[in-house]
Amino acid sequence: MRRASKKFILPLCFACVACASPAPGDVNLSGYPPEFRQGYADGCASAKGSRTRDDKRFHSDYQYAQGWRDGNDICKRR
Repeated sequence: MRRASKKFILPLCFACVACASPAPGDVNLSGYPPEFRQGYADGCASAKGSRTRDDKRFHSDYQYAQGWRDGNDICKRR
């Protein structure tokens, strides 16, 4: 699989998992890497009002950045 294809498939998978979450607080991130989970937590905290983001890590760590985006988007909708 080409590298570019992976960049689109991974976020799509995360979006599908997020959409399947039945209620706030029921997001199970146990199968995700620690970098993604930390990004998700920071993104969710940011959506709730306190901007929490490691900008250096956001720009250098794909998993952290994707987790932050997903956490921020999902928690904004709650």
